[in-house]
Amino acid sequence: MEKLNVIIILIDGCRLDRIINSSYLQKLKSHFSFFSNSITYSPHTIAAMHAVFSGCYGTRTGTNSYWSTYQFKKNRFKTLTEYLNDLDYYTYADLHSEIVIPKQGFDKFVTYDEDKVDIVSRHSDLLDNFSKDNNSFVYLHYSKIHTGIRNSVLKVYTNFSEEYFKNKKLNEQRYDKLFKESEIYLKKILDKIYSLNLHQNSLILIMSDHGISVGEKMGEIGYGAFCYDYTLKTFAFISMPKIKPIEVHQQVRSIDFMPTILDALDIPTDPEFEQLDGESLMPLIKGKETQEKIAYSETGNPFNQRKPPKEPNTMSVRTSKWKFIYNKHNNTKELYDLENDPSETLNLIGTNLDIEDVLWKELVSLSD
Repeated sequence: MEKLNVIIILIDGCRLDRIINSSYLQKLKSHFSFFSNSITYSPHTIAAMHAVFSGCYGTRTGTNSYWSTYQFKKNRFKTLTEYLNDLDYYTYADLHSEIVIPKQGFDKFVTYDEDKVDIVSRHSDLLDNFSKDNNSFVYLHYSKIHTGIRNSVLKVYTNFSEEYFKNKKLNEQRYDKLFKESEIYLKKILDKIYSLNLHQNSLILIMSDHGISVGEKMGEIGYGAFCYDYTLKTFAFISMPKIKPIEVHQQVRSIDFMPTILDALDIPTDPEFEQLDGESLMPLIKGKETQEKIAYSETGNPFNQRKPPKEPNTMSVRTSKWKFIYNKHNNTKELYDLENDPSETLNLIGTNLDIEDVLWKELVSLSD
């Protein structure tokens, strides 16, 4: 197979519900396969993106919290970047922080000041410079939603500020303004990609790392405290030459993107490294039925502290129908019927449902 360039565009903190209600992003489905039920490993960027780049859960790689970037077991887990670099891809990352993705394998790893950068111009210029390069991997991180929430919410309120939770309409408006700016960014970057004809020889992945609260549940003003769907459910758009677009409603996991890219490029996994947790989504992209996999997620709830704990204390497993949450910090459990209670308001734990035991065993297995 002809080698394809790889372009990953990460819209940090982008909510799935805004994607579904965006007329522009819905139009992308005519060019991209759309995954509308992708579950992130972690509702914060560092652990989430290390899982994406490794195709493995942080329970195995060592990067399972805000503080564990440098605990990533790079001698045991080979990243997407390293696979591509080994095949002489020129690899380039442009992002707001050096700790959110694994650095190994990048030829150039550049950070910008998220408070001052013009990301549209910066990433457009970057693509101009790469337009003549075959066999390139470019990672573009759009951070402005994160920046806006950090400055106007995380620095102003605590996870238990009544003022925040009493003003959900204001929270929605604040988020929607940031989302609109991300739409403008994405449209201009995709227009640039198409004007340079990069889409003709590139695999393009557009994705989010996690969602962001707009005041759904007391105790979480932003993200990273809970394992509820408004932060765990994300999305992905994937395009590549000669592949017909399809919409996939089946639950997938963000750890599946890395093996999907390897599969699309006919790159075998390296037997000298640990096996992947994720599985290729190429069968789904080609319209074949596959068995849905349980999605595992975890985070560290900070409660009243400004900083999250060093180890996860909240875990969940999820199917398309059920969600099981274990709050390790107080040894409580939650069970939700997602089909009938998508907002996760009625805890069914202890109601003698057989699925409770099934999912508890899965959670214990995956969290070990």
